Amino acid sequence: MTTTLPTAQEAATEAAPRIAVVPAAVHVRPVVRFRSSRPDLLLCLGLLAVILVVQGWNITHFPTLSDDEGTYLAQAWAVQQGDGLAHYTYWYDHPPLGWIQIAALTWLPSLIVPESMTVATMRCAMLLVGAACAVLLYVLARRLFLPRWSAALAMLLFGLSPLSVVLQREIFLDNIAVMWMLLAFCLAASPSRHLWHHFGAGLAAATSVLTKETMLVVLPALLVTMWRHSHRDTRKFAVTGAITACALIGLAYPLFALLNNELFPGPGHVSLIDGITFQMGREGSGSIFDTSSGSHGVLRSWLYYDRVLPLGGLAGAALLLLTLRWSVTARALAGPALVVAILALVAMRPSGYLPAMYVIQALPFLAIVLAAGAASVAHAVLSRPLSPGRRWWRGGGDGVPGAGPKLATGLRYGVAALLALGAAAYVVPHWYDGNRAALTVDANAPYRAAASWMQNEVADPASTRVLVDDALWLDLVHDGFKPGTGAIWFYKADLDPAVTKTMPRGWRDLDYVVSSPTVRRDAVDLPNVKAALEHSKPVAVFGGGEDRIEIRRITGGQR
Repeated sequence: MTTTLPTAQEAATEAAPRIAVVPAAVHVRPVVRFRSSRPDLLLCLGLLAVILVVQGWNITHFPTLSDDEGTYLAQAWAVQQGDGLAHYTYWYDHPPLGWIQIAALTWLPSLIVPESMTVATMRCAMLLVGAACAVLLYVLARRLFLPRWSAALAMLLFGLSPLSVVLQREIFLDNIAVMWMLLAFCLAASPSRHLWHHFGAGLAAATSVLTKETMLVVLPALLVTMWRHSHRDTRKFAVTGAITACALIGLAYPLFALLNNELFPGPGHVSLIDGITFQMGREGSGSIFDTSSGSHGVLRSWLYYDRVLPLGGLAGAALLLLTLRWSVTARALAGPALVVAILALVAMRPSGYLPAMYVIQALPFLAIVLAAGAASVAHAVLSRPLSPGRRWWRGGGDGVPGAGPKLATGLRYGVAALLALGAAAYVVPHWYDGNRAALTVDANAPYRAAASWMQNEVADPASTRVLVDDALWLDLVHDGFKPGTGAIWFYKADLDPAVTKTMPRGWRDLDYVVSSPTVRRDAVDLPNVKAALEHSKPVAVFGGGEDRIEIRRITGGQR
């Protein structure tokens, strides 16, 4: 069963016999069908080309490789190799669907050139995810009745913000989860209003949550969008079907754990409950309003790259939510505005944990509400009624006929142009500074040099044991170090029984430790790693300061 809205012409024809006069204020919004709109297609493709060039330029060199990227890619590599869901014991820290998708994205290049399966090279796969997100954002903006230029602005805000350029390059689960959530919003706001679109929205939302579980908090906003844009005759069926589809797919995760006898805690095995307990009970990073907290430091890092999108988007979302009662535009955009509000409230928890990639989930919705705010300002400036005062302003009497309206129109467009130029004059220099490092700086030279040293200077990789962070783990595996027991992700030397049992003498069973900023930071809580650093001497150092990479040989091990 399908239900569609009547077109504007059909609505007018049906209403003609019953309504003699249609008030001028009534406006039937046209349905935008992206596939059949050549101007939309050409504009979207042109903007997409610009975004891909900016996001892809220098992608392997900036930003600095992170341990999270290495972890997700190493887990994807394990899936590709048929070695299970992770390169070590999978312990339900995140649902595995995220890196299964990364495995699919990187499968072909890793098959053709196996040694290319490293973090820096495989970042290129994220360009496909970023491209899909940008196009879906444009489609969503048009389906929420934003004018073409405003939808284009949303796409540019999302794709060219320095925050997006830096974070969307990285192999993060959040980027993939956002793609699925944008698809869910596009289906929920489908102009055709087919029931299967709403079922599809539920499936896409479940996929998003199973990619990164924190997307769960966005689901209420998705339901608001579906409720607002579904047909009233089938609304209950649409919402019920979407919720059912989302729940059934989401339950596959605990069902998987149950079938593996890993749902509940017990001796000798990991469990989903333990994983959830760890994630919920992890130490918080403090309040973003506490200037000495880690959360405030994360907020400062976001604002260092870009103030326009986060602050402007928050202001736009607040304005939309406050004007829901009076504004048709606000009601159409209630879902994206609610996403921004929910994510902002979660980030402001006084004792929560705020990771640096958290803002990725908000970026497209910040862009769309900020573009909607710009459209509202433009509409107010260009559509203000003419003053009923002086006769020359109305183009009659002693003045030149028609001169008043022409002058008024010219003034309006002049004001709009000044506002646009002022905004551009503020945004462009700031974004140029924010993106300059992403396009020019080589932040990963120390990592490449360390990988090269390990490849060329270690005589027998197959019998050498090295503690390393996951950003370099795959590099060492490709160079001949045994995965898991030769190249050892440093956390596992203390936390994974499958690894610690191969190290009966602890740090003395190791040969090298590659000391990166992540290793030095977390070694405080890892006895074997801490002892390895204390009982080792640097044999090669690459880079300087806090970002240096040290290759340290273990002394006193006598293996």
